[in-house]
Amino acid sequence: MDMLKKISVYIGKIMLSLVLAAMLAVSVTSVSYIYDFSEPKPFSGPDIFDPYRNLDTSFCWKRANFHTHTKVEGIFNECDYWPEDVYRALERFGYDIVTFSNHNKLTIHPFDSSLQVNVYEHGYNLFKYHKLVFGCSETVPFDHLLPLTTSQKQFQLDILGKDSDIIQLNHPSRTHGLSKSQMEKLEGYQIMELDSGRTKENLYWDWALSAGHYSFALAGDDLHYPDRSNRIAVRCSFLCCPSAGYSDILETLRDGCYYSMRIPDYGKGDWETKYERNRAVPHVTGIGLDRDTVFIYLSHKADSIKFTGQNHATLMMASGTDYAAYRMKDSDPYARVTAYFPDGEVIYSNVFARYDASMADSPFRAPSHTVNIPLTIIFNISLLFLCGLFIYLIYRLFKRK
Repeated sequence: MDMLKKISVYIGKIMLSLVLAAMLAVSVTSVSYIYDFSEPKPFSGPDIFDPYRNLDTSFCWKRANFHTHTKVEGIFNECDYWPEDVYRALERFGYDIVTFSNHNKLTIHPFDSSLQVNVYEHGYNLFKYHKLVFGCSETVPFDHLLPLTTSQKQFQLDILGKDSDIIQLNHPSRTHGLSKSQMEKLEGYQIMELDSGRTKENLYWDWALSAGHYSFALAGDDLHYPDRSNRIAVRCSFLCCPSAGYSDILETLRDGCYYSMRIPDYGKGDWETKYERNRAVPHVTGIGLDRDTVFIYLSHKADSIKFTGQNHATLMMASGTDYAAYRMKDSDPYARVTAYFPDGEVIYSNVFARYDASMADSPFRAPSHTVNIPLTIIFNISLLFLCGLFIYLIYRLFKRK
């Protein structure tokens, strides 16, 4: 009985030490500045920004997927297929641009260096707070295991922004703990990933836009399973881009001349049907701004075309048409277009937003958050105290035999 008691006590100590070690790891990786954020400020100004002002139909449209996972060297893999296999799989659906965004790893293009794009998905935290980082020279290993606060999420964006061209906020609807309040504060990203969950409404995007945080939008498969018909070629973007080279891609992503799309799983396992239908999806034939009127022309008749504005409000709805237009009122901070098609396809435009063209080139605003030095010191000293406490408790557990 004494032996059994000793064994159970020892096992209990091991379990408790593991819990303490996990809490220590969370505390160590929780270090962050604490910020003061500006109050939400809707877009305003006498002018309306047109993301399609440089539309050139001779370049349109190139189909792209930027959120793509592949097999990598090592034991940690989220896909069973190597980059060339994944590229060829997407190529069969008519993709012109494919980049590989493996977690915390830059992936070399498998056969054409002119198509190389340095991009990776940052984040291994438990809440799935992930970002696509474009144009970086190396990956950033730091992450919070539990990014609970807005300041921690902003701290990551600030670090990533130091060595990158563009940051995309990934799958916000699937990020645990990402609230409306946080979306109204976070800044420093340029692109929002759309339609990453079950909803087609992209409420998170409107929360940020309504607070005055302008961003373009991309949609992607977040591809892990190229062998499953319901996981590949179901979300993509179309760029008005001269080539698939990074310099052209970067210029287009910064310019805004692209739209995103949700596509059904045509054939539901019948691959030939899926290939054929993907080559003939509905597309945008014209889009832009005529003075204060936003317009869109489509290749196919849509069930409905919706214009969405401030606070996710529906500004106008047109039914059974391949064309729609909405005249923005002086009181409309922004408008975006969503087209819903009979077979389940959905097209999302970038955002037309108010700004002052005499003061800025676009509605994008420089980050305005500032470091709260007293709170930053208190927060990080508290973390240091917790780390010391957990180490001491682990030590005491095994001090005596």
